[in-house]
Amino acid sequence: MSDSPRELGARIAARRRARRLSQPELAATAHVSLSMLRAIERGARSPSDATLEALADALDVDGTQLRTGYLGTERRVHSALPELSAVIAGYDIPQGKPTRHPDELADAVSTAVQWRLGAKYGRIAAVIPSVLGDAIRYVHTAPASEHAEAARLLASAARTADAIAYKYGANDLSARLIDVLRWAAARSADPLVEGVAAYVRTETFFAARAHAVGLAALEQAIERTPAPTGRTEAAARGALHMRAAVIAGRAGDIGAADTHIDSARRLAEQVGREGTYLGTAFGPDSVRAHEVSLAVSLGPEHVDRALAVATAWKPPASMPAERRSGMYIELARAQDWAGLHRDAFESLRVARAAAPQHTREHPWAREVAIGLRRQARADAESLTQFAEWIGAV
Repeated sequence: MSDSPRELGARIAARRRARRLSQPELAATAHVSLSMLRAIERGARSPSDATLEALADALDVDGTQLRTGYLGTERRVHSALPELSAVIAGYDIPQGKPTRHPDELADAVSTAVQWRLGAKYGRIAAVIPSVLGDAIRYVHTAPASEHAEAARLLASAARTADAIAYKYGANDLSARLIDVLRWAAARSADPLVEGVAAYVRTETFFAARAHAVGLAALEQAIERTPAPTGRTEAAARGALHMRAAVIAGRAGDIGAADTHIDSARRLAEQVGREGTYLGTAFGPDSVRAHEVSLAVSLGPEHVDRALAVATAWKPPASMPAERRSGMYIELARAQDWAGLHRDAFESLRVARAAAPQHTREHPWAREVAIGLRRQARADAESLTQFAEWIGAV
């Protein structure tokens, strides 16, 4: 079921007011006429996809947070994937100078990283082929004094590009982007960046269901990371332990899973506060989110572990949207196993509110929605609308 023009206009107006923007300010930022914006907000006119995307960008949200069932983000991502494939075809071959100054490139990469953490995949897709291409060219042309920084920028750009490839099921492209990330990490001569590459590489083991070898790779990476003497070093090692716990759970190795989550918890206490370190969120809240993920990875017989964490703790709004959404999707799966079907549906709705595209593309969110609808659980009309949105019908 699509939104009426009045519903859509009211949602845009509410987002505008939340951002403390006047109608003239939003119109100017989105490059649409003031008369058009006024007509849209009062429900007299429905925006085109291009206008909706312009308004979403100006409001710093994804189009799906304005229009239910909006597919523009998917089109943007799928059109970017072939471009990304072409950009990295010869990543190890010099291809001329970048179009951006190094400072401009650093700003562009930093912005894209923030979009990744916020699950704003459409915005990433619109710029990442160009940014990644410049990052590759910069690595090959940077003077010796800038080699390490150029490699770090390329590693961040490749990771951000991988986010949309992996989330949208382009596993082969994702693996190639991870190869670029690992190549850049090695050139950075920074063991912390190499740790990030090992963290992201785990996606290939998840996709292949090669959990045991993925756990071995992460444990080797943990051994290579610097001693956790500072906050960044502790966060880097802690993030690897978090991911090792989850993949150990999927490998059925409960002992290793518990050992790694305990290590992550201790390092989170050392870090002291939640934050983003080297592009990865880490801290006490991230560890709790991974405790839910670990319990779900271990299977239905461990559902009480997930429910206990969720009962005692809720992810704060300051946690990156993608991670909050992921936690609620995992929780929905646990609640469904436990027969808490209304709670499971509510968790899916919270996940969608946090990060619509992440939820829409997550196979477990779709799986739970299909199961709930098949059993006619929760509110039938709302569930049907949600199932249609997520592609479960």
